[in-house]
Amino acid sequence: MTSTSNSKGIVEDDDEEEEFQHFDDFTVASSWERFISEIEAVCRQWLADGTKNLLVCSVPMRNCLSTLKSASGVVLDAPEASKLLSAVAIALSNCSCLWPAFVPVHDPSRKAYIGIQNMGTVFTRRFEADRIGSQVPIKLMHLEGLYELFVSKFAYTTVDWSMHHFEVHFKMKLTYRTPVYDDEDEIQEPDADITGSSENLESGTHGKSQWDDDSPWSKWYSAEDPIKGFELLAIWSEIQPKVLLDMADLENAHTGSEKWLLISCFLNLVGICDGSTIGFASQLRLLIKAFEMSSEAKFIEDFVSGSENLNSSAVVPPPTVLDRVLKDLFHEVTEAQADFSQVEHESSRSIKGAQPESLFAQFCLHALWFGNCSMRAIAVLWIEFVREVRWCWEESQSLPRMPANGTIDLSTCLINQKLHMLAVCIDKKRREAEGQNIGTSDSENLQTPMNFSASHEVSKGFGRKNERNDSAGVAESMMLLKSCKTMHFPMTQDPPPMTEDMHEERLKAAEALGDSFSFSAQLEKDILASDMSAFKAANQDAVFEDFIRWHSPRDWENDDSHEIGVSQTNPMEEVSEVKWPPRGRLSERMSGNGNSWRKIWNEAPPLPVSEQKPLLDPNREGEKVLHYLETLKPQQLLEQMVCTAFRAAADTLNQTPVGQLKQITTKTRQLYATMASMLKYLQSHNMTSDSDVIDDLRRLCTTFEHIEKLILLAASLHRKFLQSPHLGQAIFSDCYDYYLPNMGTGSGLGDNNTKKEFDKKQRVSSRDRNVIVGMFTPPTANQSWRKVLSMGNLLNGHEPILREIVFSKNDRVSESYYASTNPKLSRQDVETYRMYVCGTSNDLRVALAVTSFD
Repeated sequence: MTSTSNSKGIVEDDDEEEEFQHFDDFTVASSWERFISEIEAVCRQWLADGTKNLLVCSVPMRNCLSTLKSASGVVLDAPEASKLLSAVAIALSNCSCLWPAFVPVHDPSRKAYIGIQNMGTVFTRRFEADRIGSQVPIKLMHLEGLYELFVSKFAYTTVDWSMHHFEVHFKMKLTYRTPVYDDEDEIQEPDADITGSSENLESGTHGKSQWDDDSPWSKWYSAEDPIKGFELLAIWSEIQPKVLLDMADLENAHTGSEKWLLISCFLNLVGICDGSTIGFASQLRLLIKAFEMSSEAKFIEDFVSGSENLNSSAVVPPPTVLDRVLKDLFHEVTEAQADFSQVEHESSRSIKGAQPESLFAQFCLHALWFGNCSMRAIAVLWIEFVREVRWCWEESQSLPRMPANGTIDLSTCLINQKLHMLAVCIDKKRREAEGQNIGTSDSENLQTPMNFSASHEVSKGFGRKNERNDSAGVAESMMLLKSCKTMHFPMTQDPPPMTEDMHEERLKAAEALGDSFSFSAQLEKDILASDMSAFKAANQDAVFEDFIRWHSPRDWENDDSHEIGVSQTNPMEEVSEVKWPPRGRLSERMSGNGNSWRKIWNEAPPLPVSEQKPLLDPNREGEKVLHYLETLKPQQLLEQMVCTAFRAAADTLNQTPVGQLKQITTKTRQLYATMASMLKYLQSHNMTSDSDVIDDLRRLCTTFEHIEKLILLAASLHRKFLQSPHLGQAIFSDCYDYYLPNMGTGSGLGDNNTKKEFDKKQRVSSRDRNVIVGMFTPPTANQSWRKVLSMGNLLNGHEPILREIVFSKNDRVSESYYASTNPKLSRQDVETYRMYVCGTSNDLRVALAVTSFD
């Protein structure tokens, strides 16, 4: 009994133990609940930190989800994906968070997701997204197929969809990009071997038709178009297609969109202003390096030979390139290139350089590109340049790109003044050899004396040769005081041209002799004596007062009283006749004792200009110019080259047609003012290439680069919007305002805080649409075969690079199975279905959102 009872007790204990082991203790959280709790903790942390730290706070979420994800970060198993999404949804619901949650599923390349969003206590929205990366079905490449795909998500009917009406809302945005042509699509120019263009290494065209071939800077470099292209956004905001056929009409009507927005695809204007691109600014930087090195030798030849331990390793272009440069400087010159006034900026004269089309300015521009603008290359080019100038002098050949007459402009650099002087000397030397009177002006282009008043009236007979020697004409209204004979105007010598160093020499000589004259008094004395001699030769009975009445009318004070008499030449004509002798007198400065003019008059012999000593000795002055050029010190050469190169480069860019852009006008004026301020320290007699000046010049290069890039941008826009200039101006203004804070800082604009992209959209009006359509030129024969399949919505044969479509369907809560007893919900429209389609014919992405009542 005992054993029986014991065994019975053991059995009862086993049953109780088995019953105890299967007891569910609901006070202990399961692993599923703990997982949800961890997700919930992260969500609450998100809500507490706010959206700004969302990416930082997402790390704990990834850690707690890592146990359910594969190595690729994508959940490949559908049940696990649903379980994970359910856990996240419960956690978000417990936190009263309305954020949607997504889980990546399927193969990673598909970028597919499923998601859920708690929208409160009534609705839940579920998401599903997938991607077709290749071999997109033709049906889904067109709007009709996409429309059918959307309708199939909610329409469970056997009715023909093409004729059935569904209340579907439709939005679409198409993005077009202007075509970019490959090398095989470029227009080829004649063979370089035939044209010889291969020798011109300064040009970067190399047989292709470039966008800037006719630009002012194209002779020196080919710039990359700052506008890579345009993106056009054609937007349909809200359409309700009635039947499937409406979608076909939308696909064929690309110009029927409600709104057009244009996005300019610029080069990175911030990044390219760092000296890495080729342009005037980049070469000016190299010229500054050569200027810094120029003080290391006393003679130009030292840089060629490499003496005195100078760095002579710089590469010098081959003789063919050198010959091409000299040919352009001295032989390929047109009259239009010698017209300086057409290309100068109004402020360019404030810079002591040379006019952009002058000989020395062209030499400086060539030097920027010759041998990468090294000091050795500059020395080689300068030596050959001076040799060519001497050849012109010895052969009495006109010096190209330089005027052979006129007054020397002392606001230019000394080298330019010397070349102008040499051009005048060559012309006079050649005319002297041909037997012409080089000291007088031609009667057809008579030059009046220095102080001759233009208000003096002369008779109609002025310009006729008189029987008297050296007479250029008569003034019948003026007669000599003693003989009462008609006054003859003499032919006079032209005032000789003078450079600034010649003026300085005369000033020093006058100071040394204690002359009371000003620094140019000696020159004026020589000219005055020549004019007096010529006047005496033309008017043998003249007195000093006659010369003053002709040469300096301000120094003859007339009596205001006069009488009306009869003209001696025409008795029928009444003229204003002064009583004879005229009631007048010399001015106080001319009538004083010891007057220098009267002294010169008394000493001047009556000689016509043909017998006078020329005021300018062309042989002597010409040799002095060549001696200056051949013995010029390297630093003196580079000082003048820097000033001239900056001025010539700026004047060249100033010729660029940019339309009516006030920003460019303002910036260009500021550039000239900045150059004038920084370059004024050069060419001073105590100038040395110290570090402060070099640093200022480098900063000037950076400022120059900013303006250069703005001008290139403005030129590109001006070309592209000739028919709609207001649109081009608006785009430029947007870009200018975007990059203006970083312009002219001299910092290189390379900091990470600087914005790198410009994406401002410009609204295109209906009147400008044809201009934009014209930018989408039809595909060439080489391009047409590349596109076998197209998704439609073509613009001049070009399909959009991106098509974004939104289908949606709204339902009223009271009329659907979402009906609720809540009166507010019964009056509410709910977007029950929404499908977003994005992509191209090679890459299609579809996302579906379905709202349901929970």
